[in-house]
This record gives sequence, C-alpha cells and structure tokens, in this order.
Amino acid sequence: MKEEAELIIQNGKHIYCPAVQEGIEWSTERSGAPGQLTFQVLADPQLKITEGNAVRFQYGGRKVFYGYIFTQKTDSDGILTVTAYDQLRYLKNKDTYVYENQTLTQLVGRIVSDFSLRKGKLEQTKYRIPSRVEDNQTLFDIIANAQDLTMANRGEMYVLFDNFGKITLRNIANMKVDIVIDRETGQKFEYTSGIDSDTYNQIKLYFDNKETGQREIYIAKSTKNINAWGVLQYYEKLEEGENGKEKANALLQFYNSREKHISVQDVLGDHRVRAGSMVVVSMKIDRKKICQYMLVEKCRHTYKDNEHWMDLTLRGGGFDA
Repeated sequence: MKEEAELIIQNGKHIYCPAVQEGIEWSTERSGAPGQLTFQVLADPQLKITEGNAVRFQYGGRKVFYGYIFTQKTDSDGILTVTAYDQLRYLKNKDTYVYENQTLTQLVGRIVSDFSLRKGKLEQTKYRIPSRVEDNQTLFDIIANAQDLTMANRGEMYVLFDNFGKITLRNIANMKVDIVIDRETGQKFEYTSGIDSDTYNQIKLYFDNKETGQREIYIAKSTKNINAWGVLQYYEKLEEGENGKEKANALLQFYNSREKHISVQDVLGDHRVRAGSMVVVSMKIDRKKICQYMLVEKCRHTYKDNEHWMDLTLRGGGFDA
C-alpha cells in the first residue's frame, strides 16, 4: 500500500500503525446499516488491539473512516481480519420513544444525546411529526420511520451517516458529487427496470375523523401511467395532524415512476462518494439514454494494488427512449 494510506488503531494510551495487507474495504449503505471498514494484518503479539478500540483510516490526506473494532478473526496462516463500524452501529440498539410535534432533526439529536454519540451537522428538516409511539424498536427503525414520514409529507429525502466520527443528517439534494459514471469509468454494470415494487400510480389515503364520524379520503393519481400499467395503488391511514392532500401529492411524485437500478463495478475511486450521495450517470443502455443524477444506495471502496476503486448500487429514473 502506498504511503498515502494511513490506518491507526488506539487502545487506551497505545497507538498502533500496523502494516496492513492489500485490500482495505470501506462500505456504506443508505439506510439501516453502519459504515464498515475491513482490513487484514499479520497477527503479531506486539499488536495488542481489542474490541472497542478506535480505528482511523485516511487516504491521500483525506479523512475516510473513524469507528471502532467489533470483530477479529485469525486464520491458520496468521492473518488477522478486523472489522470496524462507525457510530451508526449503535443504532442497532432497541428502545422505546414517544414523541409529538418533533422534526426528524430533533429526533436524531435526541437519540444522539441519549446514547452519548458524537453529533455533527444535522440539517433542519422542518416537517413536524404530529405524534409517534415507537415501542421496542431499533433506533435505526425509529429514525427510518421519521425519515419516511418527512419524505411522504414534504417530498424530501434525508440521509443519516457518520462523517468521520460525527453523526450527520443531510438532504440528498445537498449530497451531489461532481463526477460522471459512464462506460469508461464503470467497467462492468447491470441495469434493472421494473414496476413490481415501490411503484405506485394511485395514492389513496384515509383519515377517520372522530369529530364528524366520517372517513375522509384523499386521492392523487396519474391517469397516464394507470393507462400504461394498470392501477398500482398505495393505501395508508393518515395520522392526526397530517395534511392528506399534500401527503398524497408528495407520495405520487416519489413513487409514480419505474424503479431503475444500476450496479457498477470497478469505478475509479472518489472518497466523496458514499451511500446517500448523488452522482451523474451517463450511459446508453438497450437503446435508452440516461444522463442524470442518481442516488447511491450502496457503495464499497477498495484500496488494493496501489489503486482505489469503488462498486456502486444506484437508484433513479428518467430514462428517455
């Protein structure tokens, strides 16, 4: 590995800079999983590291990963494989949260404080969730539900991640990275398009009004796509305080399109790209041209043979025939 790669492990007052084998991997997912760093070193009695030790990885002077050792595995060849996770790993904890009239930002701030995590920049999400009871749920799920409610009512998606040791919340609109993924930068790719999951062209929401004794119905639909695909209906109960018309329109805008996924391998690495980022994809696939920003659902960086590559799973729409 080149000198520009630096991995440091801290065990109490002892700091180690071990000689790492080729093939350091840093992986992130947009939701429900912590950032992960996996590396290998020669098992050495002088290397006294244990679970919970802090791990810092930098490459080319750029801060890449800060987390903690969770697992170690030694094989018959004397190779020690270490897996470290960032702070999001602690969101696998379960708890009960009851709250009302709070934003996603406030909820994340509260959880970060309750579990003594380090807080970074939390963007203001503005939408106030009327009321919510989350009983015996993982912190990941509690936050994900608040993210979904915010997206459904405001049409804005927010990503939670650990930015080198600080919990961060950002709107994906502010996560754009000025690189282009094309046939030259992505050596291998797979493209999938379909309407079998997470595609809806009719949104139907209902609210049981206790004061009037009536059930209120709110519908938003795309006649064009209903004619093309048939009725694909999203049906949900509204909570007290939600605006049915605005939520139906926001959900239709988000779900009324084909689900399109592209997985690209062996892309030239860029540390700015992580799950939740937006990158430009410019490709012609099956006589269809795409040239737009797409959302990174999963990202794996590999540092090997003096090179830096990444594999991406992308999500988006807007293909033109």
